[in-house]
Amino acid sequence: GLLSIIQRLKGSPGQELRIVLLGLDNAGKTTLLKRLASEEVSTVTPTQGFNIKSVHSHGLKLNVWDIGGQRSIRPYWRKYLGSTDLLIYVIDSADQKRFEETGQELAELTEEESLTGVPLLVFANKQDLVTAAPAAEIAEGLSLHTYRDREWQIQACSALSGEGVQDGMNWISRQIMSKKK
Repeated sequence: GLLSIIQRLKGSPGQELRIVLLGLDNAGKTTLLKRLASEEVSTVTPTQGFNIKSVHSHGLKLNVWDIGGQRSIRPYWRKYLGSTDLLIYVIDSADQKRFEETGQELAELTEEESLTGVPLLVFANKQDLVTAAPAAEIAEGLSLHTYRDREWQIQACSALSGEGVQDGMNWISRQIMSKKK
């Protein structure tokens, strides 16, 4: 699972990988974080600040920062972006009324100087819901094809069931491994 991906990401002992996990409130960020940490996902409460999950093994450390997505917290996102190795942005694929808002937030984030060139993984979450928009449609709506200064990927997933999450993590592994060459 996650541990084997971490080991592939960082081959040298003592290294850390910093991942920032962002998205609007109710997108499923904390559920995704719990899924990545192999924790129970049946009871999740809204994040009123941030959660950090670290996994230690064989001298490796993966720090995932899950920062609340409420409108009042978003101005503080920028304070957490320094030294970010990868940005994961989570979208509620079933909440189409908020696609424009989430697109604006993502566009502003990718313009941050501290995220220049940082790979971006967009999880199109809640694909298990019948009202979910397909990942390709979301990518088009977000104009991801215009992002030329970084590697990016959109991954359909359900943080609740875990479907698609491993595929996203495999993409992260490939990104980090290609940077090491």
